Amino acid sequence: MFIRRILPAALLACTVALPAAAEMTDVERDELREEIRAYLLENPEVLVEAMNELQAREEKASASRDVEMVRTNAEAIFKDANSWVGGNPDGDITIVEFMDYRCGYCRKAYEEVDELVKSDGNIRYVVKEFPILGEQSVLSSRFAIAVRQLHGDAAYKQAYDALITLRGDATAESLTTVAGKLGLDPAPILARMDSDEVTAVIAANHELANTLEISGTPTFVIDETMVRGYVPLDGMRQIVAGAREG
Repeated sequence: MFIRRILPAALLACTVALPAAAEMTDVERDELREEIRAYLLENPEVLVEAMNELQAREEKASASRDVEMVRTNAEAIFKDANSWVGGNPDGDITIVEFMDYRCGYCRKAYEEVDELVKSDGNIRYVVKEFPILGEQSVLSSRFAIAVRQLHGDAAYKQAYDALITLRGDATAESLTTVAGKLGLDPAPILARMDSDEVTAVIAANHELANTLEISGTPTFVIDETMVRGYVPLDGMRQIVAGAREG
């Protein structure tokens, strides 16, 4: 696929570089193409260099687009009153995570992000409920949001911890058990789960994710950097350090 994309570009570049390229005969063009082909076969590293350059340009363009999207939507990303905020509320760096409780990579990142936030001490951490993996994901997010709306941030964090480590299916019965273990009356929580207030939070997060071209979890926004997918702890520390350096 890459070769098919690069080779026509190489032929075009070589052709337009000739002063009288537009006036070449068909025979001359065929000869030129054969010379280019022979050169590339003798020097395949040129294709590798071209592919690397193309990839670098695409990554740079994608990063620039991400920065622009983050800047345009900064208020909704970083200052949404409906999203739980942990870590250091006055931290110099904010990490926003779009997550799904049933996502294996979100679960894998859970302890590492927690360690990053705690060990750093100067990170503001925001959770965006973004259920995309089916009904159990939606139930889990509705439960967590309902807990926050009824009982506040401390109870939400406990619910978040319980749900991200929950073994087995997320059902009305298992969520009732979770509420009981947290010392909460499950009936009001279950009743609120289908409320307009809870639905509005999930809908807003999905709309924001669509605007930011987020389609998978976990996705992180670290300052103006979009990190799409799981990154090990050391990698996250490097990204945070880079964000601080500007």
